[in-house]
Parts: sequence; C-alpha cells; structure tokens
Amino acid sequence: MTVPVQVGVSPAVAPVVAGARSRRALRSVVAAQFFSSLGDNALLIVAIGLLMQRHAPGWMTPALRLFFYLSYVLLAAFAGAVADAAPKGRVLMASNLVKLGGCALLVWHVQPLVAYALVGLGAAAYSPAKYGILPELLPQDELVKANGWVEASTVVSILFGVALGGALVNKGHALPAIGAVYLLAALCTLGIPHSPARNRKALAHPGELLRDFRHSLGLLWADADARISLAVTSLFWAASATLQFLVLRWGAEQLGLTLAQGALLQIAVAVGMVMGAMGAARWFPLERAKRALPLGVALGAVVMGMTLVTQTAVAVAMLVGIGALAGLLLVPMNALLQSRGLLRMHPGQSIAVQNANESTASLAMLGVYGALLWLDAPLLPTLAGFGGFLVLAMGAIFLWSRRLGAARDTRAARKVQAP
Repeated sequence: MTVPVQVGVSPAVAPVVAGARSRRALRSVVAAQFFSSLGDNALLIVAIGLLMQRHAPGWMTPALRLFFYLSYVLLAAFAGAVADAAPKGRVLMASNLVKLGGCALLVWHVQPLVAYALVGLGAAAYSPAKYGILPELLPQDELVKANGWVEASTVVSILFGVALGGALVNKGHALPAIGAVYLLAALCTLGIPHSPARNRKALAHPGELLRDFRHSLGLLWADADARISLAVTSLFWAASATLQFLVLRWGAEQLGLTLAQGALLQIAVAVGMVMGAMGAARWFPLERAKRALPLGVALGAVVMGMTLVTQTAVAVAMLVGIGALAGLLLVPMNALLQSRGLLRMHPGQSIAVQNANESTASLAMLGVYGALLWLDAPLLPTLAGFGGFLVLAMGAIFLWSRRLGAARDTRAARKVQAP
C-alpha cells in the first residue's frame, strides 16, 4: 500500500515499502531491536556486578547510565544525519557492531564507564534509524501499532535481558555471551530491505549539522503537539533511567534481595509495559494520544506508594502497575512525536532531536540521584521525592496541554466567525 505525500514532507521521506514486504521488514526491525536491547540490559547488570567486585563507590552505578546518555547528547546533531545519509538497515547493523566493541572492551578489562560509553555511542546511532525507518515502512495510521510492537519487543527484551544479566553476573563467560547477542542483533538487520538513503548529503557539510540541529530543535519545540510529547517522553525516560537504579536499591534495602534477585524485579515492570504498549494502540490512537497524559500523574503516585511496601509479592504487583501505566503513556506520545516530526523534517533528524532532549533530561536526573548517593541520602525520602516530582511534573504538562488545546479551539472559532 502506498500513501500520498503529505504537505511539507519531501517525497524522500514518504513510506516506500508496501504490503507483505513491509510486514517482513517490520518483523526484522522488531527482532533486531529485541536482541540489541537484550544485550544492553544484560550488559548493564553485568557491568554493575563488575563495579561491585571492584568495590567502586555507590555513585558510579548510576554513572554507567550517565556515560551512556552522554553519548546521545554529544552526538545528537550527527546521529540523525547518519540515519538519513545511509540505508537505515545498514545503520542498525553497524550500530550493533559498535555495541559489540563496547562489550569487547570489558573483556579487555577497560574501565566499565568507558566501555559503557561506547555502547551508548552505538545506541545513539541506532535509535534514529530504528524509529526513523517506521514511517518509511508504514503509513501514518499504522504508526501507533508499529510503535507498540517496537516498544513491546523492547520491554520483553528488558524482561529477558535483566534475567540474563542476573544469571550471568560474576560468571566468566558473561561478556562473550552478551557479545553473541549483539552479533545476532546485527544479523537480524539483514532482513530489512535495502531501501535508498533518505538524504545522502546529510553528512556532506559536518560544520552545518549543528546549525541544522538547532533549527530542527526549534521546529519541534515550536509545534504545540510535538512540544507536549517531547516534554512527556523526556520526563519518562529520565524517570525510567533513575527508577532502574532505585528499584535495585529498593530491592536490597527494603526487600533484602541480592543484585541478581533485585534485577529480576525489573521483569515485573517489563511485563506491565508489554500490557500497556499493546493496549495503547486500542485505547489511545494517534488522534486521541493526549488523552493518555493523566496516566503520568497516576504513575508518579504509584511510585510514591512504593515507600510503604516491604513484601516482595506486593512489590511485584506494584511494579507491574507502574509498567502498564508507562506503556500506555509512552507509545501514543512516541507516535504523536514521530507524526509531527515527519511533517517538518527528515525522520532521522526528528528522532535525533527527541533523543537529545530525552538524554539531556536523563543526564540531569541521574546527576541529581548520583549526588544524593554521594550525600548518603536515605532511600525512602529519595523515593518519595522522586514520585512526588513525577506527579507535579506530569500534572503541569497535562494542564499545559489543556491550555494549548483551549487556545487552539479559540483560534478556530474566531476563524469560523470571521467574515
């Protein structure tokens, strides 16, 4: 099936793959995403174990993710150009091989923070290609469903990745096994059709990329719907990055779990996210995406409730609920942002802008959490403050969205009444 080119969209970014071929290509993207994310999550747990073996200070644990996201921020202006200048399937393959290189550095006993930064480098190039290829494969009315599959594969990979990392932690064969996973992810990309590059000249003038990136950043923030979705996804991924470490600490201090057992708690979040991601396509299609915003307030309230839990069974149920709320919120916001970005710029560039915003927010929140660890802040007040911040921030975004909607309705009414 082909779709008409929309106003403001270059023919080069219109969906170009149709029918059964597009479905096969989507399956290859989903499979590659699953194994790539599986390796990322397993490697994180193994890297945390390496830091613990070396008796590293507590702040170095969130610093793993901080170095990971730093690659996103530093390369944001160039990652989108890479995704647009080359066939996205080949970009996905090369990115997984870069991640494999980061895993090899750990085998060679390089500092885990440095090795994980290289994994972040591969991920920074991977993400714009992963999401940017979806509008090339599918029409806009199928983007939410496609995002649901990608996000579902991601959270399932989190489920198995943390389990794999917990099983491999402190094992001599852990890193070779994770390297094999990255290699499998690279092989899956061979099933993606060799579509032409969307913008072969994207890397022709590197000095202009920063100016183009700033311009693209301004375009998305100037768009009311994109602005809302950027705010939500940035807050969500910053919260997710921090909550990952809070859950490990919560499991150890409140529930008496080991690192491997605490890592398995994240499986509950992943299960919930699968449920939420698959339900989002039904309950929050693109035209009703912003109706999911109140779920962010509920998510923050549930996080605050974690401070009252001391039993593992209750903890698991609560984490499933957190994951479900997160999936229901994230999938429609991602689809809305992709839709608005596709109208204004090349898809790889819009995803790179999204990643830069999300990674900057993650760096800020991880930095705050690392500082709290350095100051020996107690767990429960930290967790309560974290949940309270989510409630206030998501509540503010929801009210902001309502005001923007009311202003838009007022302008539309004035146009109707104008002679």
